[in-house]
Amino acid sequence: MLPADDTTAFFDARFAGAPLMAILRGMGRERSLAVAATAWNLGIDAVEVPLQTPADEEALRAVCAAAAERGLRVCAGTIVDPAQVPVAQAAGAAYLVSPGLDPAVVAAARAHGIPVLPGVATPSEVQLAVSLGLRWLKAFPASWLGPAWFRVIRGPFPDVRFVATGGLDAGNAAEFLDAGVRVAAVGSALEDPAQLPRLATLLTRPS
Repeated sequence: MLPADDTTAFFDARFAGAPLMAILRGMGRERSLAVAATAWNLGIDAVEVPLQTPADEEALRAVCAAAAERGLRVCAGTIVDPAQVPVAQAAGAAYLVSPGLDPAVVAAARAHGIPVLPGVATPSEVQLAVSLGLRWLKAFPASWLGPAWFRVIRGPFPDVRFVATGGLDAGNAAEFLDAGVRVAAVGSALEDPAQLPRLATLLTRPS
């Protein structure tokens, strides 16, 4: 069983290095490896491989192995069923990300001793997550919520740290970071050479 305080400390450390995260959704093994390398070389250590198909599991295993060679760790995303938890862990994932907040998934992750970052989009979901001992949450879909949501939600929940996911790229990530988001997650932007210099600039923002 992973205590809530340990989960908070894990994510505090995991996301201390950079305000960006990479999401490699449905890219397959070789493309995932290539985009992960782009992220790592840019300075983005946090990489997520969503786990939805057998091909995703293969990609996750490959990216986890490549990350280990660099002394890095990878997470498995789109965890929507407790049964995915041991699969992701066996593939080498060091932590998990969910699109929504399911107490059963949170319990399964804790039972397996692996940190989980569940998704929220409403004050009620944030409040439930806090009641479960969670202080790091994924806000999804961030582009739909908008930067203003994060400014407002900090009022009643000043101790919650957010990773903004969904529809972010080099053009709008700074708006979310300015609104108080701790980490902005990007995906296809990492395959756009024009966006890489702008993402690199974001990585030099003062914390």
